[in-house]
Amino acid sequence: MSHEFVKQFSYSLEELIECGHGRLFGPGNARLPLPPMLMFDRITRISGEGGAYGKGEVVAELDVKPDLWFFACHFENDPVMPGCLGLDAMWQLVGFFLGWNGLPGKGRALSTGQVKLKGEVVPTVKNLTWQIDIKRMMSRRMGLGIADGTMRADDEVVYEANDLRVGVFA
Repeated sequence: MSHEFVKQFSYSLEELIECGHGRLFGPGNARLPLPPMLMFDRITRISGEGGAYGKGEVVAELDVKPDLWFFACHFENDPVMPGCLGLDAMWQLVGFFLGWNGLPGKGRALSTGQVKLKGEVVPTVKNLTWQIDIKRMMSRRMGLGIADGTMRADDEVVYEANDLRVGVFA
């Protein structure tokens, strides 16, 4: 039985978890991590057009709850979301974009350019929103996506990263 992926322009948490199990893009193709490492609750918009460079964009959100796993351990009596998790969400979204575009293989974060942490995510924040702007997508020996990303905490930009690179490898 062959797997047929049907492109959507938004995804629920349940659908993102299906991606984590390898059931969205098909066996051997891009997957998201499963909770708790899945860093967003939904993709509200994904498109092969638009974004800052006109080459595609992904917008995702996380509902912040004071009992999220990382607040209990980072740091005791001073809870703050680790910056690396916000950055990882950006890589996750670039990899999802590659799978959504039909590039075969397993996704892996490769590198990033500059990262700026301009603020904190604390338990009183209600919502995180990521905006990923695709700069370039290639599919030669391997698939490669290059993008810029921002993360907003309740509409204030707290993280920025440029030249996020994710590859997909058969």
